[in-house]
Amino acid sequence: MRYDAIVVGGGPAGLAGALYLARFRRSVLVVDEGRGRAARIPRSHNVAGFPDGVAGGRLIAAMREQAAGHGAEWAAGRVSKIAPDGAGGFEVAWGRRRAGARSVLLATGASDRPPPMPYLADALRRGALRYCPVCDGYEASGQRVGVLADGEHGAREALYLRHFSPQVTLFGLQGHLALAPATRRALARAGIVRVDAPLDSLRLWKGAVIARHGPGQTTCDTMYCALGMVVHSELATALGARHDAAGYLVTDRHQCTSVAGLYAAGDVVQGLNQISVALGAAAVAASAMHRALARERAA
Repeated sequence: MRYDAIVVGGGPAGLAGALYLARFRRSVLVVDEGRGRAARIPRSHNVAGFPDGVAGGRLIAAMREQAAGHGAEWAAGRVSKIAPDGAGGFEVAWGRRRAGARSVLLATGASDRPPPMPYLADALRRGALRYCPVCDGYEASGQRVGVLADGEHGAREALYLRHFSPQVTLFGLQGHLALAPATRRALARAGIVRVDAPLDSLRLWKGAVIARHGPGQTTCDTMYCALGMVVHSELATALGARHDAAGYLVTDRHQCTSVAGLYAAGDVVQGLNQISVALGAAAVAASAMHRALARERAA
């Protein structure tokens, strides 16, 4: 099969891109392995249009149904390779299957680095463990907030969360954090408690997180994990696509990577990791892909 476009990834960015492309009357295939980050969100309250919040799985199911209703096709699997097909397009391989496309939208996202904690899924479901203060810092307002860090990024996240709560504690995964003097002063001015003893364990107890460190322990209503992310950009970088030091893809204002015909949207791209941002970027990418396909046909 050869499609106008193949979308790699079935999260918010991939599904929004597929919907736009299908409504542009383009043949589009979504290939997804079903392990997206958004589907595991217990309930998001900052997606516009859902006053009571929306579970990530429900949002993904509705978006998938909407895209399929306009003609987008679906295949389950993990894409192992994207390669030029010699005709100005790409060949996409997953499992034993292959398909060609005139253009590709990469929406493979990123994964949070989890903390060393048992019953992780239950802690996430209860809101005792969180990853994104931009998404749900509001929900932590006034709570006893912990931030698990391994460097400057985690300290900045603790300072960000201080806006929502006066009770913020910063934990180093290995104990003492090597922070710049200016960062240490900012933490002190904000009244953020730093625990320099190595973290022995994290456990969920009666809806809270108990952090044991040295001879003591700290109870947190919510623990934010700020250990960074793994960006799933290897399919694009294997083609020579530009990326930053963290692995995020660099795109132009039309969401096109440095590889012609290869577009990217969502958490795999430089910028704010948010559902609303992913939706907007996917709309821009799909619109650009549609115009590029029209120019190609006219030529």
